[in-house]
Amino acid sequence: MDRAVLLEAVQAAYEGERAAVLCGVTLAVDRGEQVAITGPNGAGKTTVLEVVNGLLPIDSGRVRVFGGDVTPDSHRLRAEIAYVPQNLFFPPDTPFLARDVVFTARFAKMRTTDLFSRLERTLVNEALDVVGMEAFGGRPVGRLSGGQQRKVLLARAIAQRAQLLLLDEPTANLDPDAKRELASLVASVRTELGATALVVSHDAGPLLAASDRTVALEAGRIVEPATASARVDAEAR
Repeated sequence: MDRAVLLEAVQAAYEGERAAVLCGVTLAVDRGEQVAITGPNGAGKTTVLEVVNGLLPIDSGRVRVFGGDVTPDSHRLRAEIAYVPQNLFFPPDTPFLARDVVFTARFAKMRTTDLFSRLERTLVNEALDVVGMEAFGGRPVGRLSGGQQRKVLLARAIAQRAQLLLLDEPTANLDPDAKRELASLVASVRTELGATALVVSHDAGPLLAASDRTVALEAGRIVEPATASARVDAEAR
């Protein structure tokens, strides 16, 4: 099977903490899949995304993405990963335009001579257009709503041409209509890129329903693999 992500008996703890956050987690995600990770606060959901992205070193086990071992120095591999953290919101005085935020996705994939090339500008504008934000590219990103900022971050993933999307609670604090729209946009991004998605969510809504399957974490361990439809039905009752 062609794996996009493979965690094997992963144990991980944050610096300065004795207790492990992940306790022997094993998880395989196939290329093209969208897998949702659910569970209570503190279960280790965000930590899974951090070890996949190489942001948190593991104490034992193995993490592989597209067949390569992930370490904090895996810069080339991480260029294929787009990570949208849960709490990344831009304050009103952020001195960047929405277009600037999207443009940063291109840094790891272009030469110095490409910095202001027409091709790079086109990729950024096309990415904003896919998520319906091209008209907002020239606005300060901190002046956009929370939902609009999430769209800008998805546009950044498109511009990056990332093959793996790591989305941490992407529908948090959004109203029902915005949640449905964001779930649709994630599907569009996956189609546009042919990408795999690993989604952390506690919200039994459209994004979870659109996932191919879910896994549940509790106290740093996977406790319940389930189909997405079964998980949504259970939480709806």
